[in-house]
Amino acid sequence: MRVLAVGATGQFAGLVVPALVSKGLQVRALVHDPAKAGRVRELGADEAVAGDLRDRASIDAALKGVDGVFHVTPAFAPDSAALGIGMVEAATAAGVGRFVFSGVYHPSLSLVNHASLRPVEEALYRSRLAFTVLQPAMFMQGLGGSWHDAIERGVFAMPYAKDSAMTFVDYRDVADVAAIAFAADDLVNGTFELAAGGMVTRAEIAALMSRHARRTIVAEDVAPDAALADLPAGAMRDGLSAMFADYTAHGFHGGNNLVLRTILGRAPRTLDSFLGELADGRAGDGQGGGIGANPGSARG
Repeated sequence: MRVLAVGATGQFAGLVVPALVSKGLQVRALVHDPAKAGRVRELGADEAVAGDLRDRASIDAALKGVDGVFHVTPAFAPDSAALGIGMVEAATAAGVGRFVFSGVYHPSLSLVNHASLRPVEEALYRSRLAFTVLQPAMFMQGLGGSWHDAIERGVFAMPYAKDSAMTFVDYRDVADVAAIAFAADDLVNGTFELAAGGMVTRAEIAALMSRHARRTIVAEDVAPDAALADLPAGAMRDGLSAMFADYTAHGFHGGNNLVLRTILGRAPRTLDSFLGELADGRAGDGQGGGIGANPGSARG
């Protein structure tokens, strides 16, 4: 099976390419910047094609000869729904057999980065594609930049309340599930919440960081306006502001890992083990950094 991997040069979706390859799948990586083609080949893709999700002709060309599509939409893109629906329509027209969509945990939430993906799920459910919808919790990889900052300053600061309980998932586990969805039929026509298990506050994360870093790291709150000061006005700034306010008021609840551990056939990776990898320099934290690294649970 040949799979078109959308977002293959991204911090998170880039983890999907080696997972697909590990299952013996051929990977055609869709890259927005042709200069990054070498990067996806290093990850194991046997082919890279340039394309733009807003350019249907380039997507149609990328889909030729493809058996499956892994799709993830850019976080807070004002046209997220249109981009996802467009890919579903293009895949259907191209005769693609299987479509795996990495969406968002709790798409029923009214937050824009959640609600904007509901139409993509609806398009899949109404299509002729053999679909798998993944709904991952907040990505652990988004903590990478915060880890480095915490090590330097002894402070783990984010623009939402440090006592808000959140649920996480290691995106490598999500990537493994995506690969399983292409390599076998067990996940066809299913929708799956993916979480590592349990919930944790930022104060508790700071305590874990302290243990692994062997220095005291404290959790502090940052005013959202100050944290977003460098972002231009627009959809991303507005979305992040609303998201942080919601996290302070309600946290990000969930954390049942039954689905994830059942699919993987093993225990999911834990936040504690992920931070241990960061401390040992073994966890690829990619481009992670600060507030923008993990914009909500949507893409995580």
